[in-house]
Amino acid sequence: MMLLVPLYVHPAEDPAAWRRLAEAADDLYGVVLNTADGPGAAPDSAFTGPVEALRSAGVRVLGYVDLDYGARPLDDVVRDVECHRAWYGVDGCFFDRAPADRTGLPFVRRATRAARRAGASTLVLNPGVHPAPGYLRLADLVVTFEGHWTTYVSAFTRPSWADRQPPDRLCHLVYGVPGALLALALRTPGERGAGVCCVVERELPNPWAALPPALPGKTP
Repeated sequence: MMLLVPLYVHPAEDPAAWRRLAEAADDLYGVVLNTADGPGAAPDSAFTGPVEALRSAGVRVLGYVDLDYGARPLDDVVRDVECHRAWYGVDGCFFDRAPADRTGLPFVRRATRAARRAGASTLVLNPGVHPAPGYLRLADLVVTFEGHWTTYVSAFTRPSWADRQPPDRLCHLVYGVPGALLALALRTPGERGAGVCCVVERELPNPWAALPPALPGKTP
């Protein structure tokens, strides 16, 4: 099981967390870089060193780009992609709040093509649910679940097409896991066909403000 880590905390607030990510390179699918709900209006030099350390360690760094379920202007999406590349040299993009139904496919197709042209080698789509199968052709990894542990336990279902996908194409992001159930929660994505995950105890509004317990050196 590989880890996709959205670490939404500023390096000045938790520099040790960013250092430990680089040390755990072998276990990471990638790290999502989200400086200001995207790249922000200007580069933030505090992220430069941590990003360079991650990339030097061989970790994919994925710039956070909000798609607003297909409602965001494409020019704004492309601007975010290009800024992430120019300011931080990211390896790819994490397209958050991606649409999931077929009507959103043309928009996401244009966004992913623009990202590839800008040099993004890895694209992750996060609709947070199982999308129409056509989205699998547009990205390297698709997040087919993002939500609370209680929902993951009680309401998770997967379509037949998901059973036919290689596990390394699917990711589950789960938050709000009780500490006593972390070991179980860390096994569950693999049992449900996902080869990439991030499982944390923290709750909304920002469950991704700390390292996941599965990171090497942290024991559930």
